[in-house]
Amino acid sequence: MNKVLLIGNVGKDPEVKSFEWGKVAKFSLATSESYKNKAGEKVTETEWHNIVFKGAVVDVIEKYVTKGTKLMVEGKIKTRSYEKDGTTHWATEIMADGFEFCGSTEKKEPEKEAENNEGKFRDKSGKTYEPPF
Repeated sequence: MNKVLLIGNVGKDPEVKSFEWGKVAKFSLATSESYKNKAGEKVTETEWHNIVFKGAVVDVIEKYVTKGTKLMVEGKIKTRSYEKDGTTHWATEIMADGFEFCGSTEKKEPEKEAENNEGKFRDKSGKTYEPPF
């Protein structure tokens, strides 16, 4: 089974692109772990993950997710290759299919949403999200 669950902070504002078939949002997510080394000093290691969302949930990401937002992201690991200047490059990404906001957020209040009667958002898997305000 290919399943990953990450909790971290968004490293930059999501980059959103539109295509004939829908939208894609990409952003980096930093996850950190801390431990004490042999000298008793606290050491924090940070890993950066490339996150990719597709579909209707991109509208929610575009409106409410910015650099520094703390998220829990669920998805699967995908590795792909591409050619650039005659050289093959490899990219490992998290193809996300769901997320949740973690902690408090400081966002300006958006316009009222018409996604459903409760003001919640639903992604393609049927998972419901509440806006962070």
